[in-house]
Amino acid sequence: MTLSAVPCHVREQWDSAVNAQQGHPMQLWGWGETKAAHNWSVDRVLVRDAAGELVGSAQILLRRLPFPFRALAYLARGPQAAAGREIEVLDVVVRHVKDVHRSVALSIEPDWDAAAVPSATLPAAGWRRSESTILIPRTLILDLNRSEDELLAAMSKKTRQYIRKSGREALEYRAVTAAELPQCLAVYKETARRAGFGIHADGYYLDIFNNLGQGSPVYAAFDGGTVVSFLWLAASDATAFELYGGMTDAGSGLRANFSLKWLAIQEMKARGIVRYDFNGLLNDGVSKFKFGFADHEDMLAGTWDKGLSPLYPVFAKALPLGRRAVRKARGLLKR
Repeated sequence: MTLSAVPCHVREQWDSAVNAQQGHPMQLWGWGETKAAHNWSVDRVLVRDAAGELVGSAQILLRRLPFPFRALAYLARGPQAAAGREIEVLDVVVRHVKDVHRSVALSIEPDWDAAAVPSATLPAAGWRRSESTILIPRTLILDLNRSEDELLAAMSKKTRQYIRKSGREALEYRAVTAAELPQCLAVYKETARRAGFGIHADGYYLDIFNNLGQGSPVYAAFDGGTVVSFLWLAASDATAFELYGGMTDAGSGLRANFSLKWLAIQEMKARGIVRYDFNGLLNDGVSKFKFGFADHEDMLAGTWDKGLSPLYPVFAKALPLGRRAVRKARGLLKR
């Protein structure tokens, strides 16, 4: 049946559609609103069949590019689609982006397992793999349908020990209020300085918290009234996704991040969420910490591009060079 893209301008209708197909929190309305306030624009389309039935949806982020490239379109962990119709939905989104926005390319990082059928069929549908990755495909996703005992059993012995140890410390673990967010951001800045990574201005994080509402829970470990560790999530009805986290030297000594992460997992399970995504694995200390919470790892589809303009080959060659230049400039600024 013929599919068509129908613009959506109503938050409740949009989030209902995303959640109906177990979409990712980065496809929720509030995430798009945040990106729209920080140098992106947003287009949201529902993909329907001839009978008007919902088949898929896509929150498209658009970034203006220098002439003559016009714009880049990007789907963060999208689209949503009925099982077996992922490529059909993507075809509709491609036509929409090309006709309406005249973008040089559409870049996607879908929330699909790398070995799943939709991922395997992307090359045949004209998509090419890209190295310009934003969201790391190698990750760890917990199945929250499992019982707490099963989740604990899958952890390393040391992780279970540290959860018990930090749980015995005189710390309070709970959700953070809006008034306490500045404390978390102060800890995040301290963590960034210590680890040497860049972060956004405070307004960006406050926008996430305000725009996502209940879809942006933040948990912290408090020593008295002081935050010593925090963990910030984004959550849809199906998936919880770790966004940010950090801790002070005192929090590190108390192993507060172990009990804090376990609390977040328990809270998301209590919501009825079925997937808890640790948001990327590298070969670093943070990833080693994450590995302690499961006996497996996951690989998602990765980053794929569909050229929509004769200028796409030039753009594809220039993009990695541009990213390297940005990283180099950031490094010089840090020094």
